[in-house]
Amino acid sequence: MIDDLKYIHQRDGQDALGIAEKQYQQLSYQFDPGDLSEIRQPLDNVVFAGMGGSAIAGLMSRTWPAGAQVPFEVCRQYHVPGYVSEKTLFIASSYSGNTEETVNGLAEAEAKGAKIVVIAGGGKLIEIAEQKNYPHVVLPKVGQPRYAVLYSFNALVTVLEKLGLAKEGSLEELKKAAPFLEAAQKDWLPTVASDNNSAKKLALELLGKSIVIYAGPLMSPAAYKWKISFNENAKNIAWWNEYPEWNHNETSGWLEQPREKPYAVVELRSSLEHPQVQKRYEVMAKLLSGKRPFANAVQAKGETELEQMLWTIVFGDFTSLYLALLNNVDPSPVDVQERIKVELS
Repeated sequence: MIDDLKYIHQRDGQDALGIAEKQYQQLSYQFDPGDLSEIRQPLDNVVFAGMGGSAIAGLMSRTWPAGAQVPFEVCRQYHVPGYVSEKTLFIASSYSGNTEETVNGLAEAEAKGAKIVVIAGGGKLIEIAEQKNYPHVVLPKVGQPRYAVLYSFNALVTVLEKLGLAKEGSLEELKKAAPFLEAAQKDWLPTVASDNNSAKKLALELLGKSIVIYAGPLMSPAAYKWKISFNENAKNIAWWNEYPEWNHNETSGWLEQPREKPYAVVELRSSLEHPQVQKRYEVMAKLLSGKRPFANAVQAKGETELEQMLWTIVFGDFTSLYLALLNNVDPSPVDVQERIKVELS
């Protein structure tokens, strides 16, 4: 089925696989957030507000460039933290520009006198930014927020470096990662048969299962993106958790009920994680042998934290898209999310 290009073309109506194939180009896109001079002053903290796919760039920045000299929090709710003040950089991120939680958070941040930057594809946030002359970035259109994650990440790194909140040269390093990612994904393309395509192989292993994804701190943004991609692309339930935290509670949950475990476990491993985190994968395989399904280990490729994170995220995108095709669903539409917005309004 997933080697049948005619079937892929018929089922993948909005060419999600084609978008995935071109994601590396998002790393080289040049953004101009405008005049940041009024923000260039000592800041106490950065709050990055976004929901779903629009929050992922903020989470990724914890792994790389991870050079901010002030606390950095990702806010995924209606209200901003109580400490937000005139010494806070508040970044409102929404692909649609209309996400109600983020719009509400922006209003609260304004009331507290925070310094504002907007990253959006249009909508209310861009209207507000233009009316109030806030620095802002307009994201190119790609169809769905989860398909614009690397655009958002690029835009965020651009803002952080220009403000001196990311290590110097971060933006250049990000752009240099594009050829690495382009080369890496050639083995995952639809034209590569399942026998030689690791993304298709993994999708076949996951078919018909609820998916549980584990990763260490460096790869945790990728694990969260995998969860989103399986949920929205494949319309397949998935959860994620992070080493070492899950060893302090969730480990016991595997021991007894339910006896029948219709799950598939995926471990996103990095050679750059703390040695004790890497050791935990082997310890868990031993202690949970026979209590949980054998884990599908995904070893991140790349020399740097950035390369490994990007490699893992895009590999997950391809895997989830092939699982969508195996599930006989169109990867792109997310009708239930649109219904939620209608019901709430």
